[in-house]
Amino acid sequence: MSLGKAIKMGFAKTIDIVDEKTYTIAGVQSYGKGIVNRRTEIGVNLKMKKYQVIEENFLMWCKVDTKNGAFGITKKEHVGSLASMNMALARIDLQKYNPKFLEKLFSFEFFHSYITHLSSGTTNRKYLTPDQLCLKVEIPELTLEEQNKFIELSDKMVDLEIQKELTNQFSLVKQLRQAFLSEAMQGKLVLQLPDKSGQAGEAETGQQLLARIKAEKAQLIKDRKLKKEKQLPPIKPEEIPYQIPEDWVWCRLGEILLEIKYGTSQSCDYDANKNSKVLRIPNISGLVINNADLKYTNLSIKERSELALKKDDILIIRSNGSRELVGKTALVTEEFVDYTYAGYLIRLRYNSSLINPKYLWLVTISTFFRSQIESPLRTTVGINNINTQEISQLLLAIPSQSVQQKIVVKLDKLMENCDDLAYTIKQSQLQNEQLLQQVLKEALEVREEEIV
Repeated sequence: MSLGKAIKMGFAKTIDIVDEKTYTIAGVQSYGKGIVNRRTEIGVNLKMKKYQVIEENFLMWCKVDTKNGAFGITKKEHVGSLASMNMALARIDLQKYNPKFLEKLFSFEFFHSYITHLSSGTTNRKYLTPDQLCLKVEIPELTLEEQNKFIELSDKMVDLEIQKELTNQFSLVKQLRQAFLSEAMQGKLVLQLPDKSGQAGEAETGQQLLARIKAEKAQLIKDRKLKKEKQLPPIKPEEIPYQIPEDWVWCRLGEILLEIKYGTSQSCDYDANKNSKVLRIPNISGLVINNADLKYTNLSIKERSELALKKDDILIIRSNGSRELVGKTALVTEEFVDYTYAGYLIRLRYNSSLINPKYLWLVTISTFFRSQIESPLRTTVGINNINTQEISQLLLAIPSQSVQQKIVVKLDKLMENCDDLAYTIKQSQLQNEQLLQQVLKEALEVREEEIV
């Protein structure tokens, strides 16, 4: 039967935003992962001035992201949160359908593909209007008792030991990556060979490299190409977490940065005719930059010049409702040169001829660096924040340039091995999920045939 017989549109309440009030904004995650309260904002900071109020047991979906299975069922923890007008909300008829059954159905990959086929729009922007969803999407016509049995069957299959083991293996690979990073940051991963980049053939130490970086910054400040910075506090012995080789040196991140800068606060949208491409949190939250769901804004010539990204810049998330996202970083590659970036991001710029870009980025994803970020993390009205001053004071260990390069080469190989392991586990997981989905799909099809 059509999905329209299980849901009813037009019941979502809307409110006008009041500048002084604080609101929680919810969104829908892709691939059937459901709804999440993304962030808390003061009304004056919200670009839209009308929002929908979420109630329990509504089907909610992003009208412009159906290709990725961006559907979810509203639950108690979402009640009172707001959904933008880009979201669609439909009340579930609880006398006919168990919300958990619909949630299961929308979490299946085969159902994503089915809905994508019915959606209109380009490959990158698939739209599904309420009318299309209600009229075109067909779902099994099961009694509530049959739906509950199906939910029970699905839960049992997902809870199979093989699924648990595959999930555990993924966790072990993640731990292995961090173990390699930890070894690298402590100078234990590569043989410490002399660096031939020093004066008169002498080996350069990390201390000498840091001195060169500081001398360069001092000259740029003298030439008025950089602003004079607030002096960073000296490193106390109790801050040092572990021993490093004698020719390495501890420093604060701000000591090696030429610039640390917030992004634009200008509103952005999907109008590609605007003059600036803007990277946002979704574009870097996966540790590598992607241009999916890219937005645009109009910036002045001065703003574009100041915010234009260069190769080897590092972007860091400074503010988000999720603690896990704050502090995540991504290295800017050639593809994203001259893009700009949004205000919830901070750009780190340094001399990439003195500090190996990949080495510095690897430092930022290490466990020790992460622990430093979480320590001063402040929460204001539900938002987790870290500012430029706190970022500048983060500690890292610097070896010579040649050792940096050796570490990068070694880690690249080790991470490649981890990628191979993860891929193998993922393939096993996909095969298992496909088997589970096929069994469940057949269970649904059998019931449909009985009805006919």
